[in-house]
Amino acid sequence: MQNAFQSEKLIVHNLIYHFQQAFSKNVQKIAIEDDELSKTWSWEDLDKKSSQVGYRLRELGLGMGDRVLVQIDKSVEAVILYLAVLRIGSIFVPLNPAYKSAELLYFIEQSRPQLMVCDKADVFRELELPKTIFERTHSLPSLMSTSLEKRTYLPIEPVHSYAPACIIYTSGTTGKSKGAVLSHGNLLSNAQVLQFYWGWQNDDILLHALPIYHVHGLFVALHGALINGSKLLWLNKFDAPKVVDLFLRSSVFMGVPTMYTRLLNAKNLQPEKCTQMRLFISGSAPLLATTYEEWHQRTGHLILERYGMSETIMLTSNPYYLERNPQAKFRVAGTVGKPLPGLNLRISDDKQQALPVNSVGNIEVIGPSVFQGYWDQ
Repeated sequence: MQNAFQSEKLIVHNLIYHFQQAFSKNVQKIAIEDDELSKTWSWEDLDKKSSQVGYRLRELGLGMGDRVLVQIDKSVEAVILYLAVLRIGSIFVPLNPAYKSAELLYFIEQSRPQLMVCDKADVFRELELPKTIFERTHSLPSLMSTSLEKRTYLPIEPVHSYAPACIIYTSGTTGKSKGAVLSHGNLLSNAQVLQFYWGWQNDDILLHALPIYHVHGLFVALHGALINGSKLLWLNKFDAPKVVDLFLRSSVFMGVPTMYTRLLNAKNLQPEKCTQMRLFISGSAPLLATTYEEWHQRTGHLILERYGMSETIMLTSNPYYLERNPQAKFRVAGTVGKPLPGLNLRISDDKQQALPVNSVGNIEVIGPSVFQGYWDQ
């Protein structure tokens, strides 16, 4: 049995602890503003609500290492559920809301969740779920009900740094999708490195327009704001003209290349719309050099491109502070920069022998953000 001192030491490995440290002095300030709903949540709201939902999850029998399979649309409530799952030491397993019933069955059978949260009633009618899972299926509204107000504050569950926090399923381009197991330590190390490398500032405001069922929107964007205690302007769906208008109230934006293409087609994109912006980041797919150059011409900003994987989170990045790398005096279109601090990368052949510069081969990586392995494989 752990004594109190050991438990206290382990709490610092839980990702939630570090989020709390970031906003502890500004609990009454706005953490998330949903522009579509004209609704705001303070840091205290996020902490309290995630605690109450965590308490509810405990009542449902959830605990350390249990999987929570989640297939719901993007919302602030979905973020609160995510934080609640981390708080109690369970494992968050997000899925694309577009998956059909037949596809969903594979993930259920593979991850064997103790709880499934899904807001699409037709899924339950079409699937013959195992009794143990069917009895533990909930919609998000049922978990966020007003009855939560009666529940007391739930302390953060102590975890080891290697304790699994999330299972992210890969795209499955070379076979069946596999569940990459990422620990609290993996997620924390990458969030802290990006906070430093991308120069997150005290007054930064992140415009969040990405989905939150994959690495880019959930870990890179959301974690970036939470670990820095930065306000989020929240969009549940991407809308190019609206995003352009919100640039005037933001300082950081992360998007995929198709988003930048659609933004370039927006009639209201003008340099004056981007005067408050500090950083534009692109990832999840290669950014065309023509898009990079056109964005620079239209806005006066150079997009920062970076590279990562579900199994490793972020690996490389073009520079933010250019003076930190004397060899890179500017960001280079069509490249994803150099390895992030604390990570070592090399290009190798099929025999795992390192190749010289400018070679084509396999990417090998060592570092604290490298995942724990594939779930049940």
